[in-house]
Amino acid sequence: MNTQAKFDKLVAANTDPEVKFAGDYQASPDPVAYGRDLWERSVLFMDTLRERADNMIAHDRAGMPPLLDFKYETLLDARQFDQPANYALLRITEIDGNCWDDCVDEAKPPVIVVDPRAGHGPGIGGFKRDSEVGMAMAEGHPVYFVIFFPEPVAGQKLDDVLFALRRFVEEVSACHDGAAPVLYGNCQAGWAVTLLAAHCEGLAGPVVLNGSPLSYWAGEEGVNPMRVTGGLLGGSWLAHLTADLGDGRFDGAWLAQNFESLKPEKAIWEKYANLLTNIDTERERFLDFERWWNGFYTLSREEILEITQDLFIDNQIESGKMRIGDHCIADLRKITNPMIVFASYGDNITPPAQALGWIPAVYKDTADLKSAGQRIVYMTNAHVGHLGIFVSASVARLEHRAILESLERIGKLKPGLYEMKIDNPSGDPDCHAPDYKVRFEPRDVADLRHDVPTEAFEKVARLSEANETFYSAFVSPWVRLMTSPASAEMLKWMHPMRTSRLMFSERFNPWMHLVRQTAENIAESRKPLDRDDPMLARERATLEAVGDAIERARVARDAGFERTFRTLYSGRDDGMDSEKDARLPV
Repeated sequence: MNTQAKFDKLVAANTDPEVKFAGDYQASPDPVAYGRDLWERSVLFMDTLRERADNMIAHDRAGMPPLLDFKYETLLDARQFDQPANYALLRITEIDGNCWDDCVDEAKPPVIVVDPRAGHGPGIGGFKRDSEVGMAMAEGHPVYFVIFFPEPVAGQKLDDVLFALRRFVEEVSACHDGAAPVLYGNCQAGWAVTLLAAHCEGLAGPVVLNGSPLSYWAGEEGVNPMRVTGGLLGGSWLAHLTADLGDGRFDGAWLAQNFESLKPEKAIWEKYANLLTNIDTERERFLDFERWWNGFYTLSREEILEITQDLFIDNQIESGKMRIGDHCIADLRKITNPMIVFASYGDNITPPAQALGWIPAVYKDTADLKSAGQRIVYMTNAHVGHLGIFVSASVARLEHRAILESLERIGKLKPGLYEMKIDNPSGDPDCHAPDYKVRFEPRDVADLRHDVPTEAFEKVARLSEANETFYSAFVSPWVRLMTSPASAEMLKWMHPMRTSRLMFSERFNPWMHLVRQTAENIAESRKPLDRDDPMLARERATLEAVGDAIERARVARDAGFERTFRTLYSGRDDGMDSEKDARLPV
C-alpha cells in the first residue's frame, strides 16, 4: 500500500466513527466488575443446589407423586388387581384451564402415554405443556397416562406389569366404544408395549416407540458403549447382588448414575457450567428438571434380573425367545398393528441401530415384511439426545405433533417399511399441517441391516448365565442372610447420587443457611454483567475447553471398553484410529 493510501485510510479512521482499527477492544476488561459478578453467580449457584436438595427431600416426603403438568384422575390402580403391580392408569382431565369436554374430540382415537420405568419416576411424557401429553390433548385426542409407584409389589415380575398394561388398554378401549387406543411408549416403556403388542392375545392399536431399544446387541463401536458393559462386568450377577443388598429391591439411582457416566461432559459438566454461566435465567428450568431427575424409584429383584439377563444380555425380544407367563412366547412377527419408531442419532442410550435393528432380524427382506401384512414407519432426528426425544419442546411441537396428525394416513399405508420425512420450509417447529408436509418414503429392510458380533454376545450370554447360576447358588443366600431393611435403607441414602445432592441441604449442612441469606440479599440488587463482556467470554471458553477435555477422556475410555470387549470375546483387537474415525473428536 502506498503512502497516500495509508494517509487516506488514517483520515477516514479518524473522521468516520464506524471505522475501527484492527485489534481495538469493543469493551475493556474490568476485573473488579467480573470478580463481583462471578462471586454473585457462585452464591446463587450454590443456593440453587440448596433448593434442589430441599426439593428432593420434600418430594420424597410427599411420596414422590407423578410430576405431571396437567390435572388428572385415577381410573385403575393395578396394586388392587388379582395379579398386582405397582402401576396405575390416569385420565388427563384438563389442559390450560380447558376441561375434557372442551378440548377432546371423541371421534379421534384415545392415546395412552406410558412413561419409562428406568430409575426415575413418571411424568417425563407430560412434564410440561409442550410435551407428548400436551400435543395429544391439543390435537383433540382423549389422553390417558400410565404411572407407577416408587416401590414395586413384592416379587413383581414383567408378567405382572404386562397384565396390568393389558387391563389398562382394555379399560380405555371400553370407555371409547371399543376404539383401539394409540400406545405411546417412551424408552423402557416402548419395549414393554411392544411385548404387549406381541403377546399371544394380540393388541389392535398403533404403537409409537420413542427412543425404545429392541435390538440390544446392535450399535456402533466407539459410539454406543452400553451394549458391551454386560460382558465387561460378567453379566447379570452384579444387578442381582445390588438387589440383594437392597433387601430385594434395585435402587433406581444406579440407573441414573449409569446415564450420567455415559456422557459426563454433557450430563454433568455442561449442565452445571450452563447453570453457573446463566444463573439469572436457568435457575427455574434447572430446578424443574432436577425435581424429576432426582426422584429415584426402585425395581424388584425379579424385574431387574429379567431385564438385564433376558433383554440386555440374551436379546430375547429380537430373537423371539421372550417368554410371557407360562403359555406364551412373544413373537414380533405377530404384531399386525402399525408401528411408528422415533429415534435420534444424538441418542447414545438408544441409537437408531438399537431402535431399528430388530426389523431386518425379524423380517429377512422387504417382501417378507409385506407378506406379514405389517406397516412399520420410522423417523430419525439428527441431533437431539435421549431425553430430548421426550422433553424437548421443539420436538414435541414438530415431530410428535406430526406423528399424531399422521396416524390416519399411516393406518392406510400399504404393508411395507417407510421412512417418515417432515418438510418444514418455515423452520418454525410450532406449526400445523399444511404449514409443514409429511411424506412416507418406501425403504428396503436391507437398508437397516448392521453388522453385529453375534458370536461375541452369545459368549457373553453363556458367561452371564454361568456367573448368575454360581452367584444364586453360593453367594446370594449369604448376602440375603446379612441384609435387613435397615441396612438396605442405609445403603440407599448413602448412594452417591443422593449424598452429592443432599450435602447442599440446610438439613444436612447448616452452613447453607448463610448461603440462602446471602443469595436473598444478592437477588435484591443483582446487576449481571453484559453477556458480551470479554472476561465472561473467556470464562465460557475455559468451561468449554474443560468440557472438551472430559469428552476426550470419555472417548478414550469408551474405546478402551470396546477393545477390551473384542479381545475377551472376539479374540481380536483392531484398535481405533481417532484420525480415521469421524465419530471421535480430534
